[in-house]
Amino acid sequence: MTVTSRTLIKNLLAATDGSVSVSGWVETIRDQKKVQFVVLRDESGAVQLVHPRLFADDGTAAEDAVADTISALTQGTFLTATGELKHDERVKLGGVEIKLDALDIAGVAIAENPIAADSGIDKRMDWRFLDLRRPEQNLIARVQSTFEHALRTYWIEHDFIEIHTPKLMASASESKAELFEVKYFEGKAFLSQSPQFFKQMAQPAGFGKIFEVGPAFRADPSFTSRHATEFTSVDVEFSWIDSHEDVMKLHEELLVAGFTAIKAKHGDEIRALFDLEVTVPTVPFPRIPLAEAKRIIAERGYEVPRHDDDMDPEGERQIAAYVMETYGHEFVFLTDYASSIRPFYHMRHDDDPGLTNSYDLIFNGVEISTGAQREHRIEVLEAQATQKGLDPEELAFYLDFFRYGVPPHGGFGMGLSRVMMLLLHQANLREVTYLFRGPTRLLP
Repeated sequence: MTVTSRTLIKNLLAATDGSVSVSGWVETIRDQKKVQFVVLRDESGAVQLVHPRLFADDGTAAEDAVADTISALTQGTFLTATGELKHDERVKLGGVEIKLDALDIAGVAIAENPIAADSGIDKRMDWRFLDLRRPEQNLIARVQSTFEHALRTYWIEHDFIEIHTPKLMASASESKAELFEVKYFEGKAFLSQSPQFFKQMAQPAGFGKIFEVGPAFRADPSFTSRHATEFTSVDVEFSWIDSHEDVMKLHEELLVAGFTAIKAKHGDEIRALFDLEVTVPTVPFPRIPLAEAKRIIAERGYEVPRHDDDMDPEGERQIAAYVMETYGHEFVFLTDYASSIRPFYHMRHDDDPGLTNSYDLIFNGVEISTGAQREHRIEVLEAQATQKGLDPEELAFYLDFFRYGVPPHGGFGMGLSRVMMLLLHQANLREVTYLFRGPTRLLP
C-alpha cells in the first residue's frame, strides 16, 4: 500500500474509509496485552491509532514490528502513521480511528515532558515550545491569525497602506523613562516605544490612511498580568478627520470585523475549549467622558486614589461593570482625557484646553488602546511641547513634518495580546503571547 499525501487530522471525519497517512506527535500511549492504542495529535486535532497485536496459532506472540515500535514510543515523539481509516461513532475521539499498517519515526522525544497539567505559568514559560502543544494554545494562535487577517482585509478594502516603521530610533517617541538604550556603532540608539512619530509622518507624505502591526518596546519594570516589555502593537493613522469621533468610529468597525471573523471561524472551538461564547459587539460602542466615568464609579462606592487626572485599573473594572449592567456591552470608550496626562501631540479642546480630543478603549475591564486626534498646527504643537518641558531641538525631526503642510489627522495604537487575553478570558498576557518578554524573562 502506498499513501503519498499527508491528511490533516481535522479532515479525517469527512474522508472516506480507506488508506490514509497522518503525521504529528504522540500524546498518549496505551500498550495493552492484546491491542495497542496511540493518540496522535497534529496542528489540527487528535486521532486514535489502533494496532491489534499479532499472535501465532498457538497463542504466542508473533513477530510484530509495529507492536515493537509502539512499545518503544515516548510521549512527544513525532511520527507518520499509515493505515486504514475507519469511521466508528463509538470512538469518542472524533468518531474515527486508524488501524495501523506502519509507523515512520521522524523525531524521537528522548526525555520525559518536564511540564504537567498542573505546572505553574513560570515553569510552562520555561518550556514554552512544549506548552504550545496544548490544544488551547494552538487555538489562541489561530484566533490571533484570524483576527489579524480580518483587520488587514478591512484595511485593504478601505484603501489603507501598510507601512513598516524602524524600531531603532535616535530619540524618544514618547517617554524617556521607558526607553531601552542600545549601542549603535560609535553612538547609541533606542528601541521604539511606538511608531507614533513615523506613522504621523505618513500624513504630510500624502499617504492618507496607513496601518502597521509590529513590535514595540517599553522599559517598564511592571510585573502585572497585562504588561510586557516587548509586545505587538496594532497602529492606525489617517488624514482628514474632524475629531477623535472619526477615530473611534473606525476603531469599533475594525473590532467588529475582527470579532465577526473569529466567531464565524472559531466560535465552536472556543466554546468547547474555553467554555466561552464570542460576542460580536454592536456599534456604536458606549462613550463616556472620563470626568463623568469617575462620577459614576464614585456613586458605586469607588474613589480613584490617583493624584493625577488619570483612571486606575480598578476604576476601569468598575466603569466596565457599569457599562455591562447598563448597556450590556463589553466595550466602552472613555473620552476627553486631561491634557496634563496626555502627550503633547494630542489636540486639545477649542473651548477647554485642559481637555484633549482623545480616548482610551476599555474591553472587559482593561484598557486595550489609546487614540486621539493629533495636533497638526505647528505653532500649537511647538507650544504644547514646550509646556510639557520637552526640548524642541530633540524634536526637530518630528516638528519638521508639520512645517511643510499636513492635514488634520488622528489614529490609535492597540495591544494585540491584550485583545486576545480579554477575548478568551485569560488571566495573564503570557498565556496569549507566543514568547513573552518581561523584566525577568529573556528566554526562551
